[in-house]
Amino acid sequence: MTIRKAVIPAAGIGSRLLPLTKAIPKEMLAVGDKPVIEHTVRELVASGITDITIVVSGGKSLIQDHFRPNPALVAQLRADGKTAFADAVEEVGELSRQGHITYLDQHGPYGNGTPVLNAARHLGNEPMLVLWPDDVFVAEVPRAQQLIDAYEKTNAPVLALMPMDPSESQRYGVPVVEETVGEGLMRISGLKEKPKPEDAPSSFAAIGGYVVTPGIIAELRKQVDNWYTHRTGEVYL
Repeated sequence: MTIRKAVIPAAGIGSRLLPLTKAIPKEMLAVGDKPVIEHTVRELVASGITDITIVVSGGKSLIQDHFRPNPALVAQLRADGKTAFADAVEEVGELSRQGHITYLDQHGPYGNGTPVLNAARHLGNEPMLVLWPDDVFVAEVPRAQQLIDAYEKTNAPVLALMPMDPSESQRYGVPVVEETVGEGLMRISGLKEKPKPEDAPSSFAAIGGYVVTPGIIAELRKQVDNWYTHRTGEVYL
Protein backbone atom coordinates (compact mmCIF):
# COMPACT_ATOMS: atom_id res chain seq x y z
CA MET A 1 0.00 0.00 0.00
CA THR A 2 1.41 3.39 -0.99
CA ILE A 3 1.90 5.70 1.99
CA ARG A 4 0.08 9.00 1.57
CA LYS A 5 -0.67 9.89 5.20
CA ALA A 6 1.52 11.31 7.96
CA VAL A 7 1.28 12.38 11.58
CA ILE A 8 3.19 15.20 13.25
CA PRO A 9 2.87 15.08 17.07
CA ALA A 10 2.99 18.71 18.27
CA ALA A 11 1.22 18.66 21.63
CA GLY A 12 4.26 18.92 23.91
CA ILE A 13 4.86 21.94 26.16
CA GLY A 14 8.51 22.39 25.19
CA SER A 15 9.65 22.27 28.83
CA ARG A 16 13.35 21.99 27.97
CA LEU A 17 13.21 25.37 26.22
CA LEU A 18 11.29 27.31 28.87
CA PRO A 19 10.80 30.24 29.34
CA LEU A 20 11.26 30.75 25.59
CA THR A 21 8.37 28.37 24.86
CA LYS A 22 5.96 29.87 27.39
CA ALA A 23 4.34 31.99 24.69
CA ILE A 24 5.76 30.49 21.48
CA PRO A 25 5.33 26.78 20.69
CA LYS A 26 8.73 25.15 20.22
CA GLU A 27 7.52 23.99 16.80
CA MET A 28 7.36 27.66 15.75
CA LEU A 29 10.94 28.51 16.69
CA ALA A 30 12.98 29.43 13.63
CA VAL A 31 15.59 27.26 11.96
CA GLY A 32 16.99 29.44 9.22
CA ASP A 33 14.14 31.55 7.81
CA LYS A 34 11.32 29.09 8.61
CA PRO A 35 9.65 27.70 11.75
CA VAL A 36 11.02 24.25 12.47
CA ILE A 37 7.66 22.54 11.82
CA GLU A 38 7.54 24.05 8.33
CA HIS A 39 10.69 22.11 7.43
CA THR A 40 8.87 18.90 8.40
CA VAL A 41 5.74 19.79 6.41
CA ARG A 42 7.83 20.68 3.36
CA GLU A 43 9.67 17.36 3.62
CA LEU A 44 6.38 15.45 3.70
CA VAL A 45 4.86 17.33 0.77
CA ALA A 46 8.06 16.83 -1.24
CA SER A 47 7.74 13.08 -0.56
CA GLY A 48 4.21 12.82 -1.96
CA ILE A 49 2.28 12.91 1.32
CA THR A 50 -1.21 14.30 0.73
CA ASP A 51 -2.84 13.90 4.16
CA ILE A 52 -0.99 15.45 7.12
CA THR A 53 -2.46 15.36 10.62
CA ILE A 54 -0.84 17.67 13.19
CA VAL A 55 -1.78 16.59 16.72
CA VAL A 56 -1.86 19.66 18.97
CA SER A 57 -2.81 20.81 22.46
CA GLY A 58 -3.93 24.13 23.92
CA GLY A 59 -1.76 27.12 23.13
CA LYS A 60 -0.72 25.88 19.68
CA SER A 61 -2.92 28.16 17.58
CA LEU A 62 0.19 29.86 16.15
CA ILE A 63 0.89 26.68 14.17
CA GLN A 64 -2.52 26.86 12.53
CA ASP A 65 -2.17 30.59 11.95
CA HIS A 66 1.17 30.05 10.22
CA PHE A 67 -0.12 27.56 7.65
CA ARG A 68 -3.52 29.19 7.13
CA PRO A 69 -3.73 30.97 3.73
CA ASN A 70 -3.94 34.75 4.10
CA PRO A 71 -5.06 36.30 0.80
CA ALA A 72 -5.55 39.75 2.38
CA LEU A 73 -1.93 39.88 3.57
CA VAL A 74 -0.69 38.65 0.20
CA ALA A 75 -2.70 41.33 -1.61
CA GLN A 76 -1.41 44.06 0.73
CA LEU A 77 2.21 42.96 0.22
CA ARG A 78 1.79 42.95 -3.56
CA ALA A 79 0.17 46.40 -3.44
CA ASP A 80 3.18 47.63 -1.47
CA GLY A 81 5.56 46.18 -4.05
CA LYS A 82 6.87 43.52 -1.65
CA THR A 83 6.59 40.72 -4.17
CA ALA A 84 9.13 38.35 -2.60
CA PHE A 85 7.37 38.50 0.79
CA ALA A 86 3.99 38.02 -0.88
CA ASP A 87 5.28 34.96 -2.71
CA ALA A 88 6.68 33.50 0.53
CA VAL A 89 3.42 33.95 2.44
CA GLU A 90 1.43 32.52 -0.44
CA GLU A 91 3.75 29.51 -0.66
CA VAL A 92 3.25 28.64 3.01
CA GLY A 93 -0.51 28.76 2.57
CA GLU A 94 -0.17 26.49 -0.46
CA LEU A 95 1.59 23.91 1.73
CA SER A 96 -1.60 23.57 3.75
CA ARG A 97 -3.55 22.79 0.58
CA GLN A 98 -0.97 20.40 -0.87
CA GLY A 99 -0.63 18.49 2.39
CA HIS A 100 -4.34 18.74 3.28
CA ILE A 101 -3.32 19.63 6.81
CA THR A 102 -5.78 18.63 9.54
CA TYR A 103 -5.42 19.58 13.22
CA LEU A 104 -6.40 17.18 15.98
CA ASP A 105 -6.49 17.79 19.74
CA GLN A 106 -4.54 15.24 21.75
CA HIS A 107 -6.43 13.11 24.29
CA GLY A 108 -5.25 10.20 26.41
CA PRO A 109 -2.40 9.07 28.66
CA TYR A 110 1.02 10.71 28.69
CA GLY A 111 3.53 9.53 26.09
CA ASN A 112 4.61 9.87 22.48
CA GLY A 113 2.42 6.96 21.42
CA THR A 114 -0.78 8.81 22.33
CA PRO A 115 -0.81 11.30 19.41
CA VAL A 116 -0.19 8.41 17.02
CA LEU A 117 -3.22 6.60 18.42
CA ASN A 118 -5.30 9.78 18.23
CA ALA A 119 -4.42 10.19 14.56
CA ALA A 120 -4.92 6.50 13.75
CA ARG A 121 -8.60 6.81 14.59
CA HIS A 122 -8.80 9.59 12.01
CA LEU A 123 -6.56 8.12 9.31
CA GLY A 124 -7.85 4.56 9.15
CA ASN A 125 -6.25 1.14 9.05
CA GLU A 126 -3.22 1.77 6.85
CA PRO A 127 0.49 2.54 7.25
CA MET A 128 1.51 6.12 7.94
CA LEU A 129 4.60 8.22 8.50
CA VAL A 130 5.31 9.74 11.90
CA LEU A 131 7.79 12.64 12.02
CA TRP A 132 8.59 14.87 14.97
CA PRO A 133 8.12 18.63 14.40
CA ASP A 134 11.41 19.64 16.05
CA ASP A 135 13.83 17.67 13.85
CA VAL A 136 15.38 18.98 10.65
CA PHE A 137 17.06 16.62 8.18
CA VAL A 138 18.76 17.79 4.99
CA ALA A 139 19.19 15.13 2.32
CA GLU A 140 19.31 14.79 -1.45
CA VAL A 141 16.41 12.31 -1.13
CA PRO A 142 14.12 13.55 1.68
CA ARG A 143 14.16 11.41 4.80
CA ALA A 144 10.40 10.87 4.48
CA GLN A 145 10.86 9.52 0.95
CA GLN A 146 13.63 7.22 2.17
CA LEU A 147 11.29 5.84 4.85
CA ILE A 148 8.55 5.27 2.26
CA ASP A 149 11.02 3.51 -0.07
CA ALA A 150 12.17 1.26 2.79
CA TYR A 151 8.58 0.32 3.63
CA GLU A 152 7.80 -0.52 0.01
CA LYS A 153 10.83 -2.85 -0.09
CA THR A 154 10.15 -4.58 3.23
CA ASN A 155 6.38 -4.24 3.91
CA ALA A 156 7.37 -3.81 7.56
CA PRO A 157 7.46 -1.02 10.15
CA VAL A 158 10.45 1.25 9.56
CA LEU A 159 12.64 3.22 11.96
CA ALA A 160 15.17 5.79 10.75
CA LEU A 161 18.77 5.19 11.86
CA MET A 162 22.06 6.95 11.34
CA PRO A 163 25.70 5.90 11.87
CA MET A 164 26.93 6.87 15.33
CA ASP A 165 30.25 7.43 17.01
CA PRO A 166 30.14 4.78 19.76
CA SER A 167 31.38 7.34 22.28
CA GLU A 168 28.04 9.20 21.86
CA SER A 169 25.80 6.21 22.57
CA GLN A 170 24.42 7.73 25.78
CA ARG A 171 22.64 10.39 23.71
CA TYR A 172 20.53 7.95 21.69
CA GLY A 173 18.41 4.85 21.51
CA VAL A 174 20.72 2.24 20.00
CA PRO A 175 19.20 -0.59 17.91
CA VAL A 176 19.92 -4.28 18.24
CA VAL A 177 20.78 -5.19 14.65
CA GLU A 178 20.01 -8.78 13.65
CA GLU A 179 21.00 -8.73 9.99
CA THR A 180 21.44 -6.58 6.89
CA VAL A 181 18.57 -7.13 4.47
CA GLY A 182 19.51 -4.76 1.66
CA GLU A 183 21.45 -1.63 0.86
CA GLY A 184 20.95 0.68 3.83
CA LEU A 185 18.35 -1.68 5.37
CA MET A 186 18.73 -3.68 8.58
CA ARG A 187 16.38 -5.88 10.54
CA ILE A 188 16.37 -4.89 14.20
CA SER A 189 14.89 -6.64 17.21
CA GLY A 190 14.94 -3.88 19.80
CA LEU A 191 16.41 -0.65 21.12
CA LYS A 192 18.64 -0.02 24.10
CA GLU A 193 18.00 3.45 25.48
CA LYS A 194 21.11 5.60 26.06
CA PRO A 195 23.55 2.76 26.81
CA LYS A 196 27.14 3.25 27.91
CA PRO A 197 29.57 2.86 24.97
CA GLU A 198 30.69 -0.55 26.21
CA ASP A 199 27.06 -1.71 26.36
CA ALA A 200 25.91 -0.35 22.99
CA PRO A 201 24.54 -3.21 20.84
CA SER A 202 25.49 -1.51 17.54
CA SER A 203 27.09 1.59 16.05
CA PHE A 204 23.77 3.09 14.90
CA ALA A 205 21.43 5.59 16.53
CA ALA A 206 17.65 5.82 16.26
CA ILE A 207 16.57 9.24 14.99
CA GLY A 208 13.20 10.85 14.32
CA GLY A 209 11.21 9.13 11.60
CA TYR A 210 8.91 6.10 11.46
CA VAL A 211 6.60 4.15 9.23
CA VAL A 212 3.90 2.94 11.61
CA THR A 213 1.82 -0.02 10.46
CA PRO A 214 -1.57 -1.28 11.74
CA GLY A 215 0.29 -3.89 13.81
CA ILE A 216 2.10 -1.14 15.70
CA ILE A 217 -1.21 0.64 16.33
CA ALA A 218 -2.59 -2.60 17.79
CA GLU A 219 0.38 -2.81 20.16
CA LEU A 220 -0.13 0.79 21.26
CA ARG A 221 -3.77 0.05 22.01
CA LYS A 222 -2.63 -2.81 24.23
CA GLN A 223 -0.43 -0.33 26.08
CA VAL A 224 -3.39 1.95 26.66
CA ASP A 225 -5.46 -0.95 27.97
CA ASN A 226 -2.70 -1.75 30.45
CA TRP A 227 -1.03 1.63 30.85
CA TYR A 228 -1.71 1.81 34.57
CA THR A 229 0.48 -1.28 35.08
CA HIS A 230 3.36 0.24 33.12
CA ARG A 231 6.26 1.47 35.19
CA THR A 232 5.88 5.08 34.00
CA GLY A 233 2.24 5.10 32.90
CA GLU A 234 3.47 6.18 29.46
CA VAL A 235 2.27 5.01 26.04
CA TYR A 236 5.64 4.73 24.36
CA LEU A 237 5.97 4.53 20.58
